[in-house]
Amino acid sequence: MKRLLTCLACIVLALPAFAGETADTPLFSADGYRLTRYRSPTPAHAEAARTLDTPQLQAQLKAQPDTLLVDVYRRQWLQGQFIEDEPHANLPGSLWLANTGDGELSAQWQDYFSRNLQQASGGRHDRALVFYCRSDCWLSWNAVKRAAALGYTNLYWYRDGIDAWEQAGLPLQ
Repeated sequence: MKRLLTCLACIVLALPAFAGETADTPLFSADGYRLTRYRSPTPAHAEAARTLDTPQLQAQLKAQPDTLLVDVYRRQWLQGQFIEDEPHANLPGSLWLANTGDGELSAQWQDYFSRNLQQASGGRHDRALVFYCRSDCWLSWNAVKRAAALGYTNLYWYRDGIDAWEQAGLPLQ
């Protein structure tokens, strides 16, 4: 029993080190963006967007083929370029705006997000935009919030992302 308690105490004491955070690290910024623990359970809805499941996304793409899919999953960035450190697939026809779902963006990444959305949408703030990453991933939730702040009005959140698409047996590219 003493051995078990000692082992449990070691695990509990080690948890903050594994999390890479301190107890006082806030989960959200003052303006409401998720700052940490991006891969954790997400809410059922994102403000300013309609949440889609896989059948609803398929219906959306069929009804409005010009819907823009935006993948915001991360990619390592080093010395001014993306580093392909692991394979990444996304939904066919997607625009991949890696690293734009973080809670805090530098001016460079904010400009990258804004500029690419402007170009991809043809300057239409009413174009249907669907943001996604993986399931239980706050990056796409943040990106929806950020797009709304830029004035985009026809926003969707594919909450379960690539994982749900793949589980449904649908193609990835």
